[in-house]
Amino acid sequence: MVQSTGAARYTLVAFHAHPDDEALLMGGTLARLAAEGHRVVLAVATDGEAGAAASSYRSAGRLASYRRDELGRSAAALGCARVVRFGFTDSGSTGPVADGAFSRLEIEQAAAPLIELLRVERADALTIYDPAGGYGHPDHQQVHAVGVYAARQAGTPLVLEATIDRRLIRRLVRLVEAIPGVLPAVRAADYDHAYSPTSAITHCVDVRAYAVQKRRSFQAHASQASSDGGARTLGLLLKLPRWLFRRMLGREWYVEHGRTPGAPLDDLFATLR
Repeated sequence: MVQSTGAARYTLVAFHAHPDDEALLMGGTLARLAAEGHRVVLAVATDGEAGAAASSYRSAGRLASYRRDELGRSAAALGCARVVRFGFTDSGSTGPVADGAFSRLEIEQAAAPLIELLRVERADALTIYDPAGGYGHPDHQQVHAVGVYAARQAGTPLVLEATIDRRLIRRLVRLVEAIPGVLPAVRAADYDHAYSPTSAITHCVDVRAYAVQKRRSFQAHASQASSDGGARTLGLLLKLPRWLFRRMLGREWYVEHGRTPGAPLDDLFATLR
């Protein structure tokens, strides 16, 4: 339900690297902003064709098609007004990266469609990732660089990095490490420089009231919960009881460019008001 608070309405462009990134990092925020009457535009750099998934999704090169459909269902669950796919080539997280992949493109080339979108939408705000690209995926790092450049060229006044409080993610990873066989490739040491330190966080957004929408967004990305062997993060999170899902995933974190960190804000648009 749209809240009729009489407050100003803003347009946010949420820029992501792959389908499902919007759900994991800021699904609750997108749902909350849409419910509050803001215009939420979801922009995705690649179709995620190089991502992991069970062989049933990957056969005959169909993964990109699945993930495009999943993105549409996720956006609908979150209340996004528009979805824009830029169609760049997914760099993948393992193996050699093709020369024409998103992460290998010159910033000006990679940023061109985002600059146009920001101008057409007259966007008030843009979300990107932190400089580390979260856990270090090359496409996520490129989203940061491209987003910073595009916002400057388009004159978008508010830029926020969707991130996770590093202290909390390391605590969670240590718990996962202690359970043999759950996510054997995950190590706490890999997160020493991932995401953002607590001292840099400017916003901690309460999205507990939108846990249902966030969970539906997760469920839309069925391919990313699948595997031929072993667990996937999305699949594990969907196995949480609803009350625990709401508690564990009920807050989302941001670093606003130009704002001195202090007590984290709950209002993503505080600077614009």
